[in-house]
Amino acid sequence: MPLYPYRCTVCGHHFEKIQSFSAEPETECPKCHGVLERPLTAPGLQFKGAGWYVNDYASKSCAPSSSAPKAETPCGGSCGAACPAAAAAKAD
Repeated sequence: MPLYPYRCTVCGHHFEKIQSFSAEPETECPKCHGVLERPLTAPGLQFKGAGWYVNDYASKSCAPSSSAPKAETPCGGSCGAACPAAAAAKAD
């Protein structure tokens, strides 16, 4: 069941409530009995396990190569200036 945030328009009280998708939204603040609003928030997602960007989808040009010297870029890859780690190192 999703966790919905609520905010009172009168006193500003914030709270969250677990409700089913079909449940009616809360309308009255539990503290001051004012009108509640349910602000829009980003959904919380958590990816677990292998198979995400770092493991499988990184650019092959930034992958470490055995033919390139390790000191060529900060990440040890052969991508040069296109490497995110190289750009971060230059910014410092």
